[in-house]
Amino acid sequence: MENIALIESFSEFKDDKMIDRVTLMAILEDVFRNALKKKFGDDDNFDIIINPDKGDLEIWRNRVVVADGEVEEPNQEISLSEARKIEPDFEVGEDVSQEVKLIDLGRRAILALRQNLISKIHEHDNTNIYKQFKDLVGDLYTAEVHHIRHRAVILLDDEGNEIVLPKDKQIPSDFFRKGENVRGIIESVELKGNKPMIVMSRTAPAFLEKLFEQEIPEVFDGLINVKKVVRIPGDKAKVAVDSYDDRIDPVGACVGMKGARIHGIVRELGNENIDVINYTNNPQLFITRALSPARVTSVKLDEEKKRAEVMLKPEEVSKAIGRGGHNIRLAGQLTGYEIDVFREGVEEDVELSEFSDEIDSWIIEEFAKVGLDTAKSVLEQDIDELVKRTDLEEETIEEVVRILKEEFED
Repeated sequence: MENIALIESFSEFKDDKMIDRVTLMAILEDVFRNALKKKFGDDDNFDIIINPDKGDLEIWRNRVVVADGEVEEPNQEISLSEARKIEPDFEVGEDVSQEVKLIDLGRRAILALRQNLISKIHEHDNTNIYKQFKDLVGDLYTAEVHHIRHRAVILLDDEGNEIVLPKDKQIPSDFFRKGENVRGIIESVELKGNKPMIVMSRTAPAFLEKLFEQEIPEVFDGLINVKKVVRIPGDKAKVAVDSYDDRIDPVGACVGMKGARIHGIVRELGNENIDVINYTNNPQLFITRALSPARVTSVKLDEEKKRAEVMLKPEEVSKAIGRGGHNIRLAGQLTGYEIDVFREGVEEDVELSEFSDEIDSWIIEEFAKVGLDTAKSVLEQDIDELVKRTDLEEETIEEVVRILKEEFED
């Protein structure tokens, strides 16, 4: 009964769903052979018989009988007198098989053997988990909040696998409670030591694309194709969709009656504003659609530099640029063009950079962030609106407006 500790180890692992019987036997044999090498110096002449289902274990050492006093390799040879203690009729030159009891390895060796067994099983499980999640990269996944940390939320799936949702992969409005289910995409899987690190993301454009697949049947069935997704997570997104079936309106099918279909996606993303746009191979038309809700008068392309000069009526400019410049930035990312906005009917204007002697460069940069890079673009805005759209103080804006009026309008 001295192998009871190992039998208990078998019962711990034999029903593990991540490991099959053949693999478990191979791991067990490897562990025992390592222990035999440490004890006897070699394991080539040992037979190991394992039944992990029952916890049975037999180890047999095979040696050749030699005359008394002629034993040179104790692990490979046995003296005639010692052999006849096992069986009285052994002769020199015959093979002897003798069972090795675990207790013969020593108590310390048995404890080390058991620890090695546990380590090998965990290493095998971790490799399997790594392979499993490597195949899931880019897929939608749901897991439960287990622990909330300052820089990440730790999730557990139904099989107890740990998934990390870092702070920078969370939507700014995300707020989680322990036990709550969270959806995202598996963004990456890496082996840290022997343990897989599985990272989930809710900010990746692919997350929004997968939500479209899950929530909109025509996308799931392939009748509507999501061509490209760009996002400012939690704020605004643009999704270009297309259909090979002329009878299907891809935008209408994605949005649904009164926004019914897309409402669940918007709610999942913390009320992210989603513009669904008809994709086209015509770059001018695509840019026009991408700048929605602004109405574009004309588009002039420079294909070599991938730039687009867009002409709009003055009242449409702020719509094209959007709050914080988000609309024009996403339109550029969606179409692949750098978009410059020009006001229709404005014959003369001056770049803000021309006023660098009187206006600090960091103030000019703040205006440029929201698409206001000329004197008229600033003067056309109310001061209250400029305060909302920029990070500048009201007094600073008033001073800029005063300078522009004096220098530009006169």
